[in-house]
Amino acid sequence: MKVLVLTTSYPRFEGDPTVNFLREAVECLRARGLDVDVVSPAGFRHYGIAYGAGVMGNLRRAPWRGLLVPSMLRNFRNAARERAAEADLVDAHWLPNGLVAASLKRPFVLHVHGTDAEVARRAPWLARRVLRRARLVICVSNALARAVGELGAENVRVIPNGVDVPESVGEEASPPEVLFAGRLAREKGILELVQAARGMNLVVVGDGPLRGRVPGARGTVPHDALGTLYERAAVVACPSHREGFGVVCAEAMAYGRPVVASAVGGLLDLVVDGETGLLVPPRDEGALRAALERLLGDRSLRRRLGEAARERVRELCSWQRVTDATIAAYEEALA
Repeated sequence: MKVLVLTTSYPRFEGDPTVNFLREAVECLRARGLDVDVVSPAGFRHYGIAYGAGVMGNLRRAPWRGLLVPSMLRNFRNAARERAAEADLVDAHWLPNGLVAASLKRPFVLHVHGTDAEVARRAPWLARRVLRRARLVICVSNALARAVGELGAENVRVIPNGVDVPESVGEEASPPEVLFAGRLAREKGILELVQAARGMNLVVVGDGPLRGRVPGARGTVPHDALGTLYERAAVVACPSHREGFGVVCAEAMAYGRPVVASAVGGLLDLVVDGETGLLVPPRDEGALRAALERLLGDRSLRRRLGEAARERVRELCSWQRVTDATIAAYEEALA
C-alpha cells in the first residue's frame, strides 16, 4: 500500500521535538511494509505560517499572515500533486489539510488532533465540507470524535497517538520533582501550575509566549532527553484548559509516573481518576495544589498509580496497537 501523508507540522531534523509522534507513526508504518511518503512545509514555501508557535499560534501572533494562507495551501497542493498520483491513499493530518487532500482526487482519510477544533469553531461550514468528503475520519480521542460527529462526520474511528513504553524505568529523584513538559502558553495551564506548585520542586521544560512568567523554565529539550526527565519525576502535571490527546500525559504514564491532569478532552481517555492518576477541574489552582500535595506526600500511592498508568498506556497506546489500528483503518477506507 502506498500512502501519502500530508502535514503542516513534522520534525525537520534529528531531535526536533515538533510532533515527534507523527514521525514515529510514519516509521512504524514503514516497518510494517507500507510505502509512506510525507509532504510537509519543509518542502514548500509556507511564509512563516508553519512551525514556531504552530499554524494557529502563528496566525494569532501575526493576523496579517492569514492573507497568505491561500498561497501556502496552493504551494502545499503543488508539492503534493505529483507525489499523490501514485498513492493508493492520502492521509491528511489536521483538518485544514483535508482541503489539500480533497483537491488531489485520491481517496483520503483525515486525522483530527485537537487544534483542528479551533478551525471548526471559526468556520464550521468548511469543517463540514472536509469531514464529509473524507473516506474515514480518525480522531485521537473520544472527545474529538464527538466533536466531529456534531459537524456531520459519519465514518469516525478513535485511534490514539502512539508512545514508546520503555522496558524498564529508573527511580525518581530525591527530593521529589513535579514535571511540566510542553508549550508555555495560557491554554496549557502553566500559570495556574506555577501558583499551585509554590514551594515545590517544579521542573519546567518547554518554550512559548509565557516563558518570561515561568521562573526557571529550561526551554525546549530534544525529545530523546524527555525520558530522563520523566524518570526523575515523582509526578507529572498536565493542567491544560483543553487537550485533543495529551502526548506528554501518555509518555509520562508509559514511564510509570502518576499524572495530575485537568479533566478535559483526550486526558479523560488516559487518566482514570484514582486509578492511573488524579483528575482536577481546569483552571482550579486549589484543586491542582491539593492533588500534587497528595501524591508528593504518599510514595506508595505514587507507585500504585504509576504502575497502573504504565499498563493502561501499554494497552491503549503501544505502537503495535496503534499501527495495527491505523492499517486497519486504511484498508477500510480503501475498501
